[in-house]
Amino acid sequence: MRAGVADSLGVGLGIFPLGIALGVLVIQAGLPWWLAPALSIGVFAGSVELLLVSMIAASTPLVTIAVTVFAINFRHVFYPLSFPIQAVRPGLGRAYSVYAMIDEAYATYVLLPPEKLSSARMLTGQFLMQAYWVAGGIVGVILASVLPEPIEGFEFALVALFIVMTLDAARSKREVPSVVLAGLSVAIAMIAFPGAEVLAALLVFTLLLVGRYLWKRDPDAAPDGDRMRRGDPGHA
Repeated sequence: MRAGVADSLGVGLGIFPLGIALGVLVIQAGLPWWLAPALSIGVFAGSVELLLVSMIAASTPLVTIAVTVFAINFRHVFYPLSFPIQAVRPGLGRAYSVYAMIDEAYATYVLLPPEKLSSARMLTGQFLMQAYWVAGGIVGVILASVLPEPIEGFEFALVALFIVMTLDAARSKREVPSVVLAGLSVAIAMIAFPGAEVLAALLVFTLLLVGRYLWKRDPDAAPDGDRMRRGDPGHA
């Protein structure tokens, strides 16, 4: 269990402030205070919770909320393929470990040697990671409640978070085409689908990514040099 506590400390330094941001955002959006701990316990999905607060406050249609959450969290479908869930004893503990498989928990335990993993260590670490998030949300609610005036511009905290994540992904993965396609999707959605920009942008972006994938797979779309290396008789 001590190892699990140690695992959670570094993660907690990042999770706790984000939890505070969630609590403040809930109050400033005019939503009931209990929504912060409810989201932290019932959803526990980091940036998605911040997005949900904004979408709930804006009375966003449920279909748009569902599609948006699915698109953002789709990566979690692939986490169990490499997450060492077998180290957790079957039963409620394993079910909770699957539920609490956030990005930070995945990054923490997928890199550890199997001999250093145990059910107690992983469950302790994951539970404390969620506890930091819940506690941060409650602190944020209290902080926002005692402030004499709302923090101007705080509603853009989520926007800033996603901008940083986008820039970091573009820099580390050198995915310039994906960034361009994302910008194009947003532009199309804002022009052609006013009032449903989020859902439209997600759908357009998905279609563009599928099209890009199919184009890259198509041998006929490859440059002439690539085709010659493959032994294409048309270029013999």
